[in-house]
Amino acid sequence: MQNPLHLSMVNYTKSAYIIVEGEQVATKFFIIRTGKVLISKEFEIVEEQDGNILGPGDFFGVISTMSAHSHIENAQALTDVTLIAVQKDQYGFLIEKNTPIAMKILQSFSRKMRYMDEALTKITLQKSADETPDHLFEVAEYYAKQNKYNHAYFAYYQYVRYCPNGEHINITKQRMAKIKPYSKAVHLVEKSDEITKNYPKDTMIFSEGQPGHELYIIQKGSVKITKIVADKEILIAILKTGDIFGEMALLENKPRSASAIAYEDASLMAINKINFERMVSQQPQMITRLTQLLSERIWLMYGQLRNTQLTNPLGRIYNALSLQLEKARVTISPKTSYTFNMGPKELLEMVGPMGDADGNSVINELFLNKKLKVVDNKVYTLDTEEIHKQATYYRKIEKINLKRKSSSASSSSAVLL
Repeated sequence: MQNPLHLSMVNYTKSAYIIVEGEQVATKFFIIRTGKVLISKEFEIVEEQDGNILGPGDFFGVISTMSAHSHIENAQALTDVTLIAVQKDQYGFLIEKNTPIAMKILQSFSRKMRYMDEALTKITLQKSADETPDHLFEVAEYYAKQNKYNHAYFAYYQYVRYCPNGEHINITKQRMAKIKPYSKAVHLVEKSDEITKNYPKDTMIFSEGQPGHELYIIQKGSVKITKIVADKEILIAILKTGDIFGEMALLENKPRSASAIAYEDASLMAINKINFERMVSQQPQMITRLTQLLSERIWLMYGQLRNTQLTNPLGRIYNALSLQLEKARVTISPKTSYTFNMGPKELLEMVGPMGDADGNSVINELFLNKKLKVVDNKVYTLDTEEIHKQATYYRKIEKINLKRKSSSASSSSAVLL
């Protein structure tokens, strides 16, 4: 590793571009020492919560650098600026010597994930998600209707726990008694001395709306992250061994923004707030790993937000698959096959509602392509290049249509003038 004392200073004059969206894989990020920097994106789908104008002490380029993906934003000097350049492999040294920077980055990531998640919910379902404990009753009701009694009982239990005087408390207790014989819910209450937790397949780890006190590291198995909005379940991600989740509630001390469910039998390491703060100062390698995982997740969420801009339903499906390939860093080649970690149902949940289009019809249209099929209920492609080509085609069509609409709107304005 490089010596952290050798952090380099770089200068940019006013109006100069420091990073450009879509550029090659990022290798370093920047901390502003003097001056101001403007952050922008090709698709400004949601305004940056922390603002688009950054000043001394702020940082940018961390997401792309720590996830080792291409840049997802532009950074332009609003004034002459002096920046501290941090190489990816210097990050561990940086946070070891300066814990507050690590916490600032992680808290910034947590806020960014929360508002991007809210933006995805609004765009795909035209409705805001409720993250208060009262929402636990709605979550439980949804799963009860789906006969998913493990999930329903867990969410009902948390509603009673956190909303003892809630308006639905009586009906909740009645329904808990009714479905208890059919539920195998586990770990209904967190125990501070319980570090390793085992969850059988299809049991809930935590529910959206539930106050959070722990983050989790997957030691074995896999976990799916979902959200219930407008009586629909949306799949956000499927996490695997080594992944970390649940950090948003821990960092911001807010209720869970999504639910975590064991996708397979899962063994998890639970870390509470006290242990986490100790980790930040004593285990920089673990915090580096967490930063990388959060960077990857934010990068993916931005890709999903961009995907919502595609109006063609089949184009959105192909683009979602292409995004998953890039996330997994799969070789794009006509000779490379790949099995996605999701079936057709999960794929539809990931891209969200499609307006007037019928999801099953779109999936059927997808599998008219002979280079795609379902194997063991997983989407499988014989040719990763085919997915890349199709996704690129639909994105180009979308850009052409947008330009036509823009030109048409400009012409109409000119006539009115």
